[in-house]
Amino acid sequence: MVSFLEPARAERHSPLEDLQGLIVGTLLMALSVQFLQAAALITGQIAGLSLTVAYAGGFTFGAVFFVLNLPFYIVAFLRMGLAFTLKTFAAVALMSLWTYLLPLVMGFSMLHPGAAAGLAGVTAGAGLIVLFRHGATLGGVGIVALWLQDTRGIRAGWVQLGFDVAVFALAMSLFDFTTVGWSLLGAGVTNIMIATNHRRDRYIAR
Repeated sequence: MVSFLEPARAERHSPLEDLQGLIVGTLLMALSVQFLQAAALITGQIAGLSLTVAYAGGFTFGAVFFVLNLPFYIVAFLRMGLAFTLKTFAAVALMSLWTYLLPLVMGFSMLHPGAAAGLAGVTAGAGLIVLFRHGATLGGVGIVALWLQDTRGIRAGWVQLGFDVAVFALAMSLFDFTTVGWSLLGAGVTNIMIATNHRRDRYIAR
């Protein structure tokens, strides 16, 4: 008999469940990018670097994001396996597609930077948690963060937060203090959500 006081054993997701997880997770992440771009904010990790390059060079976020992630697939394959690598590649490709399509069907006439930061942080955090639980990430430091959590017990959210500190230190030389401040708030919300909700002792299924 299964005790309600004990956590149920996690079952593997089916391919169909993984597919819907990738779609939902990447859509949430793409929505977070729309919030950030509407208020000219940035974020951490590779997404933050991609936004910075896109703003500075006039490129599209999706194209920059896809290219910058390419080197990390080698790390993903060596450390996390083929299935994880293929799911991550699919997630990056889907998010790049969504960030191209969403501006064609939605926009914001007014969005306060504080609201943009908070909404972006929540949607990004939820999106990443969905992707993590389906054995994928959006490349970059997320690959390293998941590997450290699985092998060393270091929570992925704290690893990503440490990387974000370096990203925002660089951003200080390119953006005004107010922009960086609001952006840091959004990144903090994202990483706190991941650190408190993505834990092996609660729920990890692949």
